[in-house]
Amino acid sequence: MTSELPNDLDVSVDPELAARLESIGQDYHSLLQEMLTRLWPSDAAAAVYSDMQRSLLDGIEALAQRPGALQSTQQQWFQDQLRLWQQAVGDLSGEPGEPVVEPDARDRRFRDDAWQRDPYYRHVLQQYLLFSRYVDQLLAAADDLPESRRQSLGFYARQIVSALAPSNFIATNPEVMRLTQETRGQNLADGLSRLRDDLANSAEGINVAMTDREAFEVGGNIAVTPGEVIYENELIQLIQYAPTTEQVFKTPLLVIPPWINKYYILDLRQDNSLMKWLVDQGHTVFLISWRNPGPEQRDLTWADYMQSGPIAAMGAIEQACGEKSVNLLSYCVGGTLAATTLAYLTSTRRGRKVRSVTYMATLQDFSDPGEIGVFINEPVLAGIERQLEADGYLDGRVMAFSFNLLRENDLFWSFYVNNYLKGETPAAFDLLYWNTDGTNLPAATHGWYLRHMYLDNRLVEPGGIELDGVRIDLRKIATPSYFVSARDDHIAKWTSTYYGTRYPKGPVTFVLGGSGHIAGIVNPPSKNKYGYWTNDQLPPTPQEWFEGATQNEGSWWPHWQAWMVDNKFADPERMVAARQPGDGELTPIEPAPGRYVKQSIPEVLAEQGVDD
Repeated sequence: MTSELPNDLDVSVDPELAARLESIGQDYHSLLQEMLTRLWPSDAAAAVYSDMQRSLLDGIEALAQRPGALQSTQQQWFQDQLRLWQQAVGDLSGEPGEPVVEPDARDRRFRDDAWQRDPYYRHVLQQYLLFSRYVDQLLAAADDLPESRRQSLGFYARQIVSALAPSNFIATNPEVMRLTQETRGQNLADGLSRLRDDLANSAEGINVAMTDREAFEVGGNIAVTPGEVIYENELIQLIQYAPTTEQVFKTPLLVIPPWINKYYILDLRQDNSLMKWLVDQGHTVFLISWRNPGPEQRDLTWADYMQSGPIAAMGAIEQACGEKSVNLLSYCVGGTLAATTLAYLTSTRRGRKVRSVTYMATLQDFSDPGEIGVFINEPVLAGIERQLEADGYLDGRVMAFSFNLLRENDLFWSFYVNNYLKGETPAAFDLLYWNTDGTNLPAATHGWYLRHMYLDNRLVEPGGIELDGVRIDLRKIATPSYFVSARDDHIAKWTSTYYGTRYPKGPVTFVLGGSGHIAGIVNPPSKNKYGYWTNDQLPPTPQEWFEGATQNEGSWWPHWQAWMVDNKFADPERMVAARQPGDGELTPIEPAPGRYVKQSIPEVLAEQGVDD
C-alpha cells in the first residue's frame, strides 16, 4: 500500500505515518478479502460469474476469427503507447505536449487538476483511457456474436474497465493522496470504519452507503402525506389519503406501485409528492403498500399478488366509498401487474371495474428489456431459481447491488471512493435513502416473473399467461390506457415500453418524459424540469413516434390530469363531497404510512428467524 507512491505522499520521511498506513492497509486487505468471499456464496452469484466467464471466452473466440481486425487494433495500441512514451519524456524534460487521449468532459472521476498537470497522474490517466479505448475497439471487432451475447460481453467488460479506473485506488487518486497527507491517514481510518459497517449491512458483495440513513424517518420527514390504512391482508396495506379539496371526483384512484421497492418514492417530500399532488387535484387516492416478505411468504405467486393486491383493494374501495369502479395508476412492475389484472378481469367479464389505466415506466413486451437482460438467460436464471428454492426469497439488497451495476460509476464507484478512500460521510438525500431501503421478493413470484416475462416474454402471447385457471390476453383489453415513459430510463427502456401500446384494443395515449426511471416520473410541475413529448399518432416503431412528436415544457402530470378530465374518467360534472378515511364501512387501522412500509430487510429476516 505504501510502495511506489507519487511525490504527493513521501512516507519515507514520516515513519509514524508509514506505520499507520501499513496498519490501515492490512485492515483494508482483511475486509476486502471478506467482501470477495461474499461475491461467490450462492448459486445465483456463481451462475452470474459463470456467465461472465462464458461471455469473455466467446469474445476471445470471436476475435480469433477476425485476425485482421485484431491486428489493426493492436497496431493502434502500439502507436498510442509510443506517443504516450514520447509525451512522458517531454513531461520529464519540462516540455509537456498535447494529451494523447483525454477523458470525456462529463466524466466526474477525473476533474481534479492533478490529472492534467502532474506527470505521474497524467500518465496513469492516459494509460487507463487508452486501455478503455482498446477494450471498446476489441468489443466492436467481435461483431459476429449474437446480439444478446454481445450485450453481455459489453456489460461485463465495462464492469472490469470501470473497476480498474485509477480513481478507485489510493496510490493513483490525487485527491485521496492529498487527503491522506493532510489528515495523516484519518480519511482512510474513517473509510475503514464505514467499510466495516457497510459489509455488516450487506447480503452479497457490498451495498455502499449512499446517504446518511439517520437523517430520515418513514412517516417522520418522508412519506408524510396524511391518510389512514383502511384495509390490510397478508400482502398489502391499503392507504386512503385525506382529501384537501371540498369536492372530489366520483371515481376513486387506485395506485399500484412496484413491490421491488417501497411505495414512498411517490411520496418523498411534500414538494415532489405525486400522492399529495393527486389529492390536491381532487382525486380520492388509495395506494397499495406492499409487505416486505421473508421466507414465510416463499409460496406467494403472481396470482396471489393480483388477488391480494389490486383485486382485494378494489373490493375494499367499494366498501370505503361505495364505488364499484376505479381508475388505475401503476408504476414499473406494478404496471405489469396492473396489465395482467386488467386482462384477467376482462376475461372474467369484470373489465368495467376499471375505467382507465395508466402505466408509468412499465414493460409489457419484454423482447428488449435493456441491459438488465444480461442477468436473464437460461444458465443464470437456473442459478437464481436454485437460490430462490433454497432461501425462499430474494434479498432486496442483492437486487439493489445488481441494479447499481447498471450505472456502476455513478451508483457504486463514486460512493466507494468518497466513503472508503476519502472517508467522507454521505450527504442526506431522501431519494438515495429510498434507494437503499429495499424489499425482499418471494421465491415463487420472482422466479415466475423472471422466467415468464423476461426470459419467455409470454405476457404478449394470447393465452401465454394463466392466472387462477384463466388464460389472459392483453389484446382483449378495451379499457382506455395512458402510457408514460422516461427517455433516459435504464430500467424500463422507453423504446421497449412503447411496444406495450400495440396490444390493448381500447384507446391508447403514449407520452414520453425527460430524464430517467425516477426523475422522469416523479417530476412535479412546480420544478418546471425535463419536459415531455406527445404525439397523437402511434406509428409502428418508437423511433417513428419520436420523429413526429412535439416537445413540451415542464411536467407530464398536468397532461395526464387533462387526459383524465377531458375523457371524464375523472368527471368534473360528477363531483361528490370529499371522502374522509373511515367515512364508509371500513374503520381505519392506523395512520399512514402504516407498518408494512416501515419494515426493513434485517427486521423482516430477524422476525422470521433468519440469520442476516
